[in-house]
Amino acid sequence: MGRKTILFIITFLLLAIITYFSIGTGSIRVGPGELVHGLIHGGNEQVEIIRDLRLPRILVSILVGASLAVSGVLLQAVMRNPLMEPGIIGISSGAGFVSLTVVTAFPMLYFWSPLFSVLGGALACYLVYSLSWRSGLSPLRLILVGIAINATFSGLGQAYNYRGSYAVTTVNQATTSILTMKTWEDVYILATVGIVGLIAAMMLGTLCNMLTFQDEVAINLGLRVVLARLTVSLVAVLLASVATAVGGLIMFAGLLVPHIGRILIGTNYKLLIPYCALGGAILILMADTIGRTVLAPTEIPASIIMSVIGGPFLIFMLWQRDRVRR
Repeated sequence: MGRKTILFIITFLLLAIITYFSIGTGSIRVGPGELVHGLIHGGNEQVEIIRDLRLPRILVSILVGASLAVSGVLLQAVMRNPLMEPGIIGISSGAGFVSLTVVTAFPMLYFWSPLFSVLGGALACYLVYSLSWRSGLSPLRLILVGIAINATFSGLGQAYNYRGSYAVTTVNQATTSILTMKTWEDVYILATVGIVGLIAAMMLGTLCNMLTFQDEVAINLGLRVVLARLTVSLVAVLLASVATAVGGLIMFAGLLVPHIGRILIGTNYKLLIPYCALGGAILILMADTIGRTVLAPTEIPASIIMSVIGGPFLIFMLWQRDRVRR
């Protein structure tokens, strides 16, 4: 059994352990036997509360984390820049803003909000590409333009909070970064759209490996670079947008996890993409579990915990890149 196989097994077991700990941690505690019996046979009020409130939240955290991490690693492959992340360059905030705008204007379209999130994420991604392109893509220009796009969409989205209408408050609950009060309907949305996106991403491993070459080399190898970038970008936008529609704006998962994955697994995207899915699930589930237990009954949103961790990590990566260039 190879080292990388062992790493996958350890990471999967770690996810299972954290999931088990998260299920049993909170104001309601039940033993594993009582939990399994209650889930199968019913009749246990405490188990029913866990099933209806805690389990959907845990599954949403896992799927949101996997989607954001894989979206990040796909964007990094497309732009050949390890600092790319859907939250940093505005894809997540664009998804949230467009969804919020459309559903606020047309409340009857609330259940189509994931579709509008995808359209918003695609719009933000297009703006980043188009405004960054000057005879090629500059990694620094991509980051700066992405930060500007993110700030713009974030500011426009926050402006809704000051309108005070009930519709805006209701819609905003679907785009905030607090993972509480998630339902099985949210799980079904992620389990259909998100899992399809994750499977598609894992099928793009070879394409991502070829995109790491210079364009001239990739073209000589028979790759249609523009079509490849567009395909990978669309899957990345789909994953980030659906995760934002259900879990809210959570940044840095797509930055931390791929960086750690490259250290442990390497740069082969055929292995890196599925490993990032596991790592992202662990990271967001841990952040949410810590947030709802460390100061219980008060909750700290997972996005705040991720920002506290991710901000210094981004500074460290920039500092490390500067040292390498010297």
